[in-house]
Amino acid sequence: MSTYRFTSLLEPKSVAVVGASETAGSLGGLVLKAIRDGGFAGATLPVNPKYRTVFGLACSRSLASVEGPIDLAVIATPAASIPGVIADAAAARVQAAVILTAGLGRGEGSIAEAVRLKARESGLRIVGPNCLGILSPQVRLNASFARRLPLDGSLALVSQSGAIAAGLVEWAWRRRIGFSGIVSLGDAIDVDFGDCLDHFAEDARTSAILLYIEGLADAAKFISAARKAARVKPVIVMKAGRHAEGARAAATHTGALAGSDAIYDAAFHRAGCLRVRDLDELFAVAETLATQAPVASERLAILTNGGGLGVLAVDRLMDFGGRLAELSETTLRTLDAALPPTWSKANPVDIIGDAAGDRYAAALGALLDDDQCDSVLVMNCPTAVTSSSDAAAAVIAATDAHRQTGRGRKPVFSMWMGADQPQRLAFEAHGIASFESEVGAVRGITHLMALHARKLALLIPPAALPAAIKPDREMASAAIRKALADGRSWLDPVEAGDVLAAYGVPAPGVRLAATAVDAAGIAAVLLAEAPGLAVKIQSRDIIHKSDVDGVRLGLATPDAVAAAATDIMDRARRLRPEARIEGVTIQPMIQRVHARELIIGMTVDPTFGPVLLFGHGGTAVEVIGDKGLSLLPLDFDQARTLIAETRVSRLLAGYRNVPPADRDAIAMLLVRVSRLVEDHPDIVGLDLNPVLADASGVIAVDARIQLQAIGQPDRERAAGRRFAIRPYPRHLETEITLAAGGRLEVRPMRPTDDGALIDMLARCSATDLRQRFFGITRTADRSMIARLTQLDYAREMAFVALDPESKAIVAVVRLHGDANHGKAEFAILVRSDRQGRGIGRELMAMIVGFARQEKYHEIYGHTLIDNAPMQALCAGLGFSADSNSAGTGETILRLDLTT
Repeated sequence: MSTYRFTSLLEPKSVAVVGASETAGSLGGLVLKAIRDGGFAGATLPVNPKYRTVFGLACSRSLASVEGPIDLAVIATPAASIPGVIADAAAARVQAAVILTAGLGRGEGSIAEAVRLKARESGLRIVGPNCLGILSPQVRLNASFARRLPLDGSLALVSQSGAIAAGLVEWAWRRRIGFSGIVSLGDAIDVDFGDCLDHFAEDARTSAILLYIEGLADAAKFISAARKAARVKPVIVMKAGRHAEGARAAATHTGALAGSDAIYDAAFHRAGCLRVRDLDELFAVAETLATQAPVASERLAILTNGGGLGVLAVDRLMDFGGRLAELSETTLRTLDAALPPTWSKANPVDIIGDAAGDRYAAALGALLDDDQCDSVLVMNCPTAVTSSSDAAAAVIAATDAHRQTGRGRKPVFSMWMGADQPQRLAFEAHGIASFESEVGAVRGITHLMALHARKLALLIPPAALPAAIKPDREMASAAIRKALADGRSWLDPVEAGDVLAAYGVPAPGVRLAATAVDAAGIAAVLLAEAPGLAVKIQSRDIIHKSDVDGVRLGLATPDAVAAAATDIMDRARRLRPEARIEGVTIQPMIQRVHARELIIGMTVDPTFGPVLLFGHGGTAVEVIGDKGLSLLPLDFDQARTLIAETRVSRLLAGYRNVPPADRDAIAMLLVRVSRLVEDHPDIVGLDLNPVLADASGVIAVDARIQLQAIGQPDRERAAGRRFAIRPYPRHLETEITLAAGGRLEVRPMRPTDDGALIDMLARCSATDLRQRFFGITRTADRSMIARLTQLDYAREMAFVALDPESKAIVAVVRLHGDANHGKAEFAILVRSDRQGRGIGRELMAMIVGFARQEKYHEIYGHTLIDNAPMQALCAGLGFSADSNSAGTGETILRLDLTT
């Protein structure tokens, strides 16, 4: 999340090559030659104590002996020498370094760790070690051992693999696709994916970001940066190692089902990234994004001179979840008039094998004019009777002509079988993505649609919950504390029932019987209201009851319950003699004729933290393998999306005489489980299986909850920090009493505050808006409101002050920290009609206290010079005004938090 010194990294004015040499095949020599051959205009400075000159350039003995400033050092020396080189770089005030050398090790005691700590002392940014290097076409810099410098363009590439980065450079060169920057991370002891995402998200030259990932060391940082970047431009991920599952907790069905790659999938989706599966797919999306922006809808028209080719494209479109456009009557009449009678009369529009350029132009023009068509794929199969080149020229001319009408830039894609490079380049020069096969073309088109959908999902505020969640946290905590005090890692069924009841999760009551006699007595009471009972073995050592045939259902008398209890316990002792048998549980049978069996679970992934699972439940849950995964926390819309990702969702829709299940009740149950996990960090595993769902709602028939004491003194902060996406910090909700009288509710900003924030901005004066936003903002678009309300609590905080009666927002104060958790910028706005009552002072004191709690060492804020009230308020809180900002129209207010 830190773009500190990235200008020196990607736009340096001087580059030193440490280890430069003329020895054939030497890494330092290859890099120095690459920099010179690439045309870098800045100073190129060889460093090697063995030489006075290298390739005709004066060579310094060390970085310390180089005259003048050094923005970037590229280091290609043996591993043992690297700490000394980094010490020299720090002393010489080098801004950034790329370490190409491998073999520095990992972790405590390694060379890499010593290098990281030394670099941090001086603020030196490091890419690598063990990397290809960096390539920055905008300044003609090839600081790598890639064979060539790519063209200048708008795609950014960040790769853990140097080989993948080098391969993409070669592919892009042949396709004449350019890059705004390429960073090979290698072992990433400093600069990582999060840093690069933050940089390229803000880089005006970059239109899309490509990532090649093998693993993530800091998932929370990655997701935070990816969500921010994906709101403004496409982020495409290729993740290697899809079938190398990591460690998993087999103690629960959820742990067994939630493989590591599936969790990566869920994380990328939640972050708004599009995942591709192989290099071909990555090339296809790169090709598309080089010429087209993501599109809003799925209605594709296909224009071809070969019917078979069109059918193949439709098949692929359906495979990838696309949608074929239904042509309007006007368009059909236009095509009838322009095409021979034998044309297909439908979409795909087959204009017959003898189609020349004029026929392509007429048909394409009609499709581009059709409002029921969002994009067009134009295909050509070469024949002996017409010229494919003439057809391509006609398509280009028709596309240009349509765009000049001012009716928008409807995406056009081309697939010319057997096309040579000049033909493809001609298409791309006119903003028409060119593909070699119908598979690549349709993939590229559906990628654009998916990227647009992901961006919208990040901008749309979540829907309000159908019902308020008012948990009894203390009731749940008491059950958890009791189990942990007993040294148990699992709640017993009675405790699990108490925890679920505390969060409004529908479940049958559960009673524990230590003996068959106790079981008969409990059954006599329960059978007065229930038609039948279920009896299940209770042992902390028997994970799955069915493994010992430990379940009996439909028992209708106390004697039957007693007999079942005896049989179950005897059988468990025989099959599992080492297990501690606590007795049996007894609960009413739930009879729902049309209910579907579901599973809802949670496991803690070592990379991404708590993950929620939903799918088809029952005893064969692993065999069925129908699951959807989502990172927590989860809102209501995300819960509904998770349900829709599974095959069982089709059963929930109803069929034959079975009415639809209550999807809202299922989604609400998912949200309640999310809230339970958020509130109780000791919960590390959970299975609700089966959950019965039908038209009347849901009920969790069986529950298992696994515990692990976290032990941190600050439980509230610890609870939030185990999530890759920081949950809403409820512990910060409070009230303030104003010196002038009255009170206000104060809490962190929520995504659902979008409407209240718009109302607040509408009730602020033009002067107040100018002083807060440095411009008049009476109206705000969706993306701006999303940025203001959908906070990433890991890197920013905003407190809203609410009128306790109307719940209207009367003031907002926010804080945005840097990646190093050193400095944070504040901003505040009090509604115009509520000023002068001390609200601003109270909120500023609160945000200062929060910054101290988060251990920032300085907070600062920009204010206009004419904003005297703001300057006076901050002066009273100990802020100083930065006099260096004079002449800019702004004053910077600073508060040192280290004293």
